[in-house]
Amino acid sequence: MSTKVRRHGSGLAGWSIRHPIGVSMIALAVVVLGLFTLTRLSVDLLPRLIYPEISVNVVDPGVPALVMEDRVTRFLEEQLAVTEDMVNIRSNTSQGRTSVDLIFPYGKDIDIALRDASTRLDRARRLLPDSVDQPTIFKRDPSQIPAMQFAISSSLRDPVELRSWVDDVFANWFINLPGVSAAEVGGGLEREIQILLDPTRLAGLGLEVDDVIEALTRNHREDPAGRLLTDRQEISGRISGVLKVLRLWPP
Repeated sequence: MSTKVRRHGSGLAGWSIRHPIGVSMIALAVVVLGLFTLTRLSVDLLPRLIYPEISVNVVDPGVPALVMEDRVTRFLEEQLAVTEDMVNIRSNTSQGRTSVDLIFPYGKDIDIALRDASTRLDRARRLLPDSVDQPTIFKRDPSQIPAMQFAISSSLRDPVELRSWVDDVFANWFINLPGVSAAEVGGGLEREIQILLDPTRLAGLGLEVDDVIEALTRNHREDPAGRLLTDRQEISGRISGVLKVLRLWPP
């Protein structure tokens, strides 16, 4: 009479052969856990990625591209070119607008680079022409790309009235929505007042264009008008007469 002895070896393979029910239960638990996790796995369609680039934009409405290049672009390039760890700088100039891009190597802490570039821009801002708008500086972040864009048109409103309605009413509909951080409005026509000068009459009065600009700037401003006290309330007053004077080129 003979007896056969089954040997399954040692290690994980041998233990699995000797405990088939336990292995099946472990495999089933892993499958259930995987399915449970898969249904709750978040998918980021726009992964968190910040390019090692910083952009500086300067706007001076009405100024030709050649004048912008001489007065703004070259000056900004000289001031920002010494930013620490910058590897390349490029600029783009058009009528009334200058854009300067600073490029850094991958791995550079872009927040530190942004602070360094902002400090140099603050120093250069004092030497820029007075007519330029407040320069903007920001880092390239795909998460700041607009999620939705609207093109608004109307057959009942003129372009200026339509732009005012979009600024004051339409954009405000989206600001308080959950998950919306900002609603920006661009394009369209904004209301402006044009003052057309007669060179002959100016010469006859002994005046120049700069004299008219100075008079407009001096007399159109916003000043406090004091306080009005009553029995029930106190009212603060102000004189609102701000006028942004733009000089057309060439003078």
